[in-house]
Amino acid sequence: MLRIIEIEARLFVRDRLNSLFSLVFPSLLLLGLGAIPALRTPDPQFGGLRFIDSYVSSVVVFTLVFIGIQRVPAVVATYREKGVLRRLATTPMHPARLLVGQLVVNFAAAILSVLLTIVVAYVVFDVDLPHHPLGLACAVLLGGAGTLALGLVIAALAPNARAAGGWATVVFMLLMFVGGVYLPRFMLPSVVVKIGSYSPPGVEALQQAWLGTAPDWRHLAIMGLVSLVAGTVAARTFRWE
Repeated sequence: MLRIIEIEARLFVRDRLNSLFSLVFPSLLLLGLGAIPALRTPDPQFGGLRFIDSYVSSVVVFTLVFIGIQRVPAVVATYREKGVLRRLATTPMHPARLLVGQLVVNFAAAILSVLLTIVVAYVVFDVDLPHHPLGLACAVLLGGAGTLALGLVIAALAPNARAAGGWATVVFMLLMFVGGVYLPRFMLPSVVVKIGSYSPPGVEALQQAWLGTAPDWRHLAIMGLVSLVAGTVAARTFRWE
């Protein structure tokens, strides 16, 4: 298992464009938005906070959704299309180990990206550090696990890399929309806000932990359930070729 994780980590680093995009782009997005003076001005619509303060949780949503939904299915589907998985099938390795290796490496990348976002927000824009660090850690853990598990389901079911990319893009756009990345959540219909609160990676839980109190346990529980169910489906439907 450790050897598999080591190899997946090396492959992640060698894919320089995608790895740098995964790690750095969320912070660059925050820097770009923060450069707009109006977004650094306190606004009653955000409870007297600045737009940049309330949007940090949406940047974290982007990080987790991009890595889990866009990157993971593309990598695994490409392995299958190029025959890498067919060769691995001749070994005693259980497919669950390959999926776990993907989870560990990509989740580590997501954690690094979130930490970089926190540092940039605090140092450059004086955004408060998370008010509930443990709650934020739980939200990132369960929300990230949920998005990665959904990505693995796409990887397991997609017949080829092109199909995996298409399916992933649809799910990516939906999760970004309900997660308040495209539009601030106060501009979204109430039903969409509700869906986003319970859908991985759980923007409501992230925002609660960052700006105020501990996340709602129901949000965390549902994201944990999604992770468990989707992870089980991915492991049972995984195909070597």
